[in-house]
Amino acid sequence: MKMKTLALIHTSATLVPVFQQLTKARLPAVETFNIVDDSLVRQIGARGGITEDIAARVAAYIGSAASGGADCILVTCSSIGPAVEAAASSVRVPVMRVDQPMADRAVQSGHRIGVIATLPTTLNPTADLVRRRAAAAGKLIELSTRLCDGAFDALMSGDAEKHDALVASALRELSRQVDVIVLAQASMARVVDTLSESDRRVPILASPPLAIEHLATVLA
Repeated sequence: MKMKTLALIHTSATLVPVFQQLTKARLPAVETFNIVDDSLVRQIGARGGITEDIAARVAAYIGSAASGGADCILVTCSSIGPAVEAAASSVRVPVMRVDQPMADRAVQSGHRIGVIATLPTTLNPTADLVRRRAAAAGKLIELSTRLCDGAFDALMSGDAEKHDALVASALRELSRQVDVIVLAQASMARVVDTLSESDRRVPILASPPLAIEHLATVLA
C-alpha cells in the first residue's frame, strides 16, 4: 500500500522541527515535506492584513503542495488562515488550517474562551475562527482576547526571555477570567511549560499537537 504524504506550509522555519517531531511521533507511517516562506507574515504586518497578492501566493503554495504529491495539506500559520480557507477548494486533497482542531477543542471545553497572541494579524483571524466554530456547533460563548505588545518584536530581535516573560504574564492574568485559553501562535506553546501549576488554572491549548492528533484520524 502506498505511503500517504502530508505537506506542511509554514511562515516560519522555526516550526519545521516542531512539526517534524510531532509527525514522527504521531504519524510514523506518513511521509512529509515542507514549504516555508517567512516573508508572508512580515508583509501581512506591513500591510495590516491579507491583501489580494498575499492570498494569491498562499493559494499558489497550496497548489504546489498538491502537485507535489500531498494527500493532505496542513498550513501551520494562523495569520493566513482566511486565505487558506479561500484556496482550499482549488485542490482535490484536504487542506486544513492548523488552528481549527484547537478552536473546536476550545468550544467543547468551556463557555468563556480566551485567545492570546503576540501579533494583531494572528489574534483577529484566530478569534474569528473560534467564533465561527462555536456558531457551527450551536454554542454561545464569551470571547476574551489579549495582545502581548512587544513580545513578537522581542522574539524577532533574539530576546526570547523577554518574549516568554510577556506571554507568561498575560497567560496568568487571562487564566483568572476564562475557562480555557487558546494560543494563537505555535511559537507561544513553549511558554506554557514554564508556568507553575497554580498559574495554569485552566486548560491552555496549543495548535500543533491538536492539529497532528486530528490528522492522525484523517490519514489513518
